Amino acid sequence: MKMCWLDIRDAGQVKEAIVEEGLHQRVDAILADDPDDLAALPPTVKRVLFPRTESIPDDLESVDLVIVDPARHGEPAELAYGHSDVEFGRFVEITDADTLELACRSARQERWSVLSFRDPTKIPLEIVLAAAAGADGSIITQVADVEEAQIVFGVLEHGSDGVMLAPRTTGDATHLKAAATGEPDSLALEELEITAIRRAGLGDRVCVDTCSQFRPDEGILVGSYSHGMILCCSETHPLPYMPTRPFRVNAGALHSYTLADQGRTRYLSELDAGARTLAVDSKGQVRIVTVGRVKIERRPMLAIDAVAPSGVQVNLIVQDDWHVRVLGPGGSVLNVTDLQPGTKVLGFLPIEQRHVGYPIDEFCIEK
Repeated sequence: MKMCWLDIRDAGQVKEAIVEEGLHQRVDAILADDPDDLAALPPTVKRVLFPRTESIPDDLESVDLVIVDPARHGEPAELAYGHSDVEFGRFVEITDADTLELACRSARQERWSVLSFRDPTKIPLEIVLAAAAGADGSIITQVADVEEAQIVFGVLEHGSDGVMLAPRTTGDATHLKAAATGEPDSLALEELEITAIRRAGLGDRVCVDTCSQFRPDEGILVGSYSHGMILCCSETHPLPYMPTRPFRVNAGALHSYTLADQGRTRYLSELDAGARTLAVDSKGQVRIVTVGRVKIERRPMLAIDAVAPSGVQVNLIVQDDWHVRVLGPGGSVLNVTDLQPGTKVLGFLPIEQRHVGYPIDEFCIEK
């Protein structure tokens, strides 16, 4: 999980509310320019001082970590000699090649590096992260909003160790924590047994074209019910008459659910360019992929019924064509037109019912 720091130096009248929300959300650190703002904080949060004055207060009893700008305060290593109970870290504002090199050195050598990038490009951050590969320190990147934090968390796939956000209002800390929590590393897939196959007439089916290349044993979860989905395979595997499209999943009828980010389900009909959904492989490993395009076209449809070992009934409606595939145990690739009662396919059974896509514990029947 990525670290979340809240910068309350300019919070003004909402400072107390932001701190309370941050503590409730278990953010990792509260950063202030006055030790008095840190004195009452519990030990569950790191108390970080970033002075705006030229000097550092003598009394640092209420402080766990001091971030310093060496141009104003001096070198962190030298300052640490006089305060054995307090950590020190370096602040670097990256504006040119020289400050970028300074940030790289800090990331390699310092225990804590707080970085601020003047320009919106993320290439300098990529360079710092590459330079710091294998280093023991932590890189905290200053961000303007939660959307930028999500981008920073994914730079070079590893991302910054954490972000520092100055919340504009209450709610920002909650959204930041959700972005930092990210997705589970894996889902517990189950083997479902096909019970029936039937033609379902014409319908609108959805091809989901993503901005990523799927692996051979990877696809997206799709189902008519939110309580059960089948793993639909990407068009990674060759077939006669058409080229492979390793970015695409011929996913199913437009009413179907798929599993998106933050544990939410989305209707296939809701997906559009820029939306995010989960790619899942045959071992249950997941990653977020961005939708680049959705193609909805009228095609003959096939209804597939399956059952889980627990008795949960699952349904998937897909295009009735042999190039539409689902994944079976061990990543086996199964043409939907070849499925028969007794065939085993991979699926996932969310526990909670759904309201506007979010998990909710309530009575609900889908059939």
